[in-house]
Amino acid sequence: MTDPSIFTRILTGDIPGELLLDTERVFAIRDINPQAPLHALVIPKTEQYRDVTELAAGDPALLAEIVAAAKAIADEHANGEYRLIFNNGASAAQSVFHVHAHVLGNLEEGDLVGF
Repeated sequence: MTDPSIFTRILTGDIPGELLLDTERVFAIRDINPQAPLHALVIPKTEQYRDVTELAAGDPALLAEIVAAAKAIADEHANGEYRLIFNNGASAAQSVFHVHAHVLGNLEEGDLVGF
């Protein structure tokens, strides 16, 4: 058995996090190292999927829930406009291998250089 991911530990309250959204299967928190005025992470409550490719193959409905949650967060915090990013693999800047989406909003020209 592996240790719970940092995201699961945030969900259970073992690590603090600013919760933005909580549904039956996903939750969203503010990123602790924001790259935009709005930078949230949408995370499935299951640790079953390491990356978006596994999630898309294993549970497309859950992937759709992540996208819907991203839209809901953007509607509330960024006038409905957002950028959605999945990092897939260590060489693509994925550092936590519990699938999650980055929701970025309220961007200005020049934001996200190098993201």
